[in-house]
Amino acid sequence: MFDRLIWDKLNEECGVFGIYNHREAAPLTYLGLHALQHRGQESAGICASDGEKWYKHRGMGLVSEAFGKGDLEKFRGHIAIGHTRYTTAGASKIENAQPLFFRYAHGSMAVAHNGNLVNASVLRKELEAKGSIFQTTSDTEVIAHLIARSQSRDLAEAVKEALQHIKGAYALLVMNERQLIIALDPNGLRPLSLGRLGDAVCVASETCAFDIIGAEYWRDVQPGELIVIDEDGIRETTFTDKTVRSICTFEYIYFARPDSDIDGINVHMARKRLGKQLALEAPVEADVVTGVPDSSISAAIGFAEATGIPYEIGLIKNRYVGRTFIQPTQELRERAVHLKLSAVRKVVEGKRVVMIDDSIVRGTTSSRIVRMLREAGAREVHVRVSSPPVKNPCFYGIDTSTRDELIASTKTVEEIRRIIGADSLAFLSVEGMIEAIGRTDAAPNKGHCLACFTGQYPTEIEFEAALPADKC
Repeated sequence: MFDRLIWDKLNEECGVFGIYNHREAAPLTYLGLHALQHRGQESAGICASDGEKWYKHRGMGLVSEAFGKGDLEKFRGHIAIGHTRYTTAGASKIENAQPLFFRYAHGSMAVAHNGNLVNASVLRKELEAKGSIFQTTSDTEVIAHLIARSQSRDLAEAVKEALQHIKGAYALLVMNERQLIIALDPNGLRPLSLGRLGDAVCVASETCAFDIIGAEYWRDVQPGELIVIDEDGIRETTFTDKTVRSICTFEYIYFARPDSDIDGINVHMARKRLGKQLALEAPVEADVVTGVPDSSISAAIGFAEATGIPYEIGLIKNRYVGRTFIQPTQELRERAVHLKLSAVRKVVEGKRVVMIDDSIVRGTTSSRIVRMLREAGAREVHVRVSSPPVKNPCFYGIDTSTRDELIASTKTVEEIRRIIGADSLAFLSVEGMIEAIGRTDAAPNKGHCLACFTGQYPTEIEFEAALPADKC
């Protein structure tokens, strides 16, 4: 897709939402998915049940595109799960859209999953050798096959058995006609929260989804926890006692919406503290501070507050770009960044500008934005990044699968500065980042996964399974 060639940010894979015991379960799930749209824009779907009958719909594109006029009107039921998905190149197809629905020996189930299994390829080969036939290339179908192979007629027990075999990141929702089952991987790599709406219980990748439906945040799902919700109430159990909290740090830096809270920490406030810490570690004389919209704005405000340099909106994001299929010639790539961003000339002209960004992945976008600011008349452009250099690939559900994709894996900070054309460049330290976010876990790294920065992965990596593949 052309957009990926001109915009080299990291991409999250999915958002999940579920609700139990509400007569408008499907419409509320639809609204919840809207709030999670930033986590995936390529497909969306909902499965619901009234206790007897299933109601299902999946579609490509944004949530509003995946569900046409009348699609939700046919839905009934008190229980529903939904999913919005981002995919790697070449994997954007309806077969992989979720939730996935299955009929098997013990009944029917729907499954939605955020994350990536690092042993999915190995498990898929083992299951195929035993006769399993796969209809998708999604990790999620591996989980479903493991559930279906259980001898237990109880879905919750079958899920618990399946989770003993999988490794990696998963915020998992499974439902049948009468139960909603929630599970989070032993490292809690992806966020997952619980909320209440009257007598209903809801679950979402981010707390911002509760706000849109008027629900109240209850608590976060804990690593290794399995929760069963049905007519008998809520049963909170665990499927393993080998847990070490290692949440993806990029949830705080970039992925999550600023109005979400993760483990009680507001994302906007955490990003402001990142900006303030960056100002302490890498001050610079300048006339104006601006942030690359939208995820860097909070950090830019924090940097400006800490330095006393005025914050201004120096870059404007075009929110109506949509998808484009222009053939990506080099000339068009050079100009296409203007489809997404424009510099405000009257703000930056003749000024020494501090451009705050949350990360530099491949470097192409940063170089184009620096050039854009100079073309708008900026006298100097100093780039400050509110995270450490991304040097290592992620195998847990972010679209970097090889070191070759990451400029910081082979280039020094000075070499990156020259490549992007900035007058100066500085990244936040790992220690400063952890301190600024403010987690107080006793776990190693205060509960952060730092693999993309340090190369220390919280799980074993089965490299056959870590090759580029469809995720979620």
